[in-house]
Amino acid sequence: MVIQQHKQTHPLLALLLIIGCSVLLFACENDQKEIDKWTKDVKLPEVAKFIDGTLSQNGVVKAKLKAPVMIRMEGYTSDSVFTEFPKTLHVDFFNDSIKRESWLDAKYGKYYNNQNKIYLRDSVVIINVRGDTLWCHDMWWDQNTKMFFTDTVAKYKSFGRDITGYHGMKATQDLKTVTFLTPVGSIDTEAGNKKDSVPQAIPVARDTIKTPVSR
Repeated sequence: MVIQQHKQTHPLLALLLIIGCSVLLFACENDQKEIDKWTKDVKLPEVAKFIDGTLSQNGVVKAKLKAPVMIRMEGYTSDSVFTEFPKTLHVDFFNDSIKRESWLDAKYGKYYNNQNKIYLRDSVVIINVRGDTLWCHDMWWDQNTKMFFTDTVAKYKSFGRDITGYHGMKATQDLKTVTFLTPVGSIDTEAGNKKDSVPQAIPVARDTIKTPVSR
């Protein structure tokens, strides 16, 4: 006679076995995530010093840039590629005839490579060949439109003009046309004449100053 023995597993023991396997599986998944985290490609910044370079578009030089330090960071998306200038920069801007028409200095700049825009911050000063000057704390330059723009306080001064805009402005690269939102200041209608004050404009109003080509 053959006696067959049937072993019966206790329900509690079976439950503990299932929980143990689940914990082990979860730990393995976490370990893999940690491995992926530490072994994936890390994009390190590229640092260069004493930069003297050009910004071109369609083979035409649009600007020349000088900076003591340049940091290029390439992110994981095309929008996150940028070049940073943390220790001042100087930029000369050129017209279509490659003649210098204005230049700027700032303590900080960040160029977004795929947008052709540069963000400028801290003591931003822009001067054109006639000596017209624009000051502001921070500003953008659009390489495609050749425009400066900001939504913060900006001050513009030229021959017979002294204007401050408190809610932003935009200006052409050569500073021949400067448009302020809510401007305050004074403008000489003619050289030597009494100055006419520029009234405080309502929020939707704009005051555009167009600088003559020649004095």
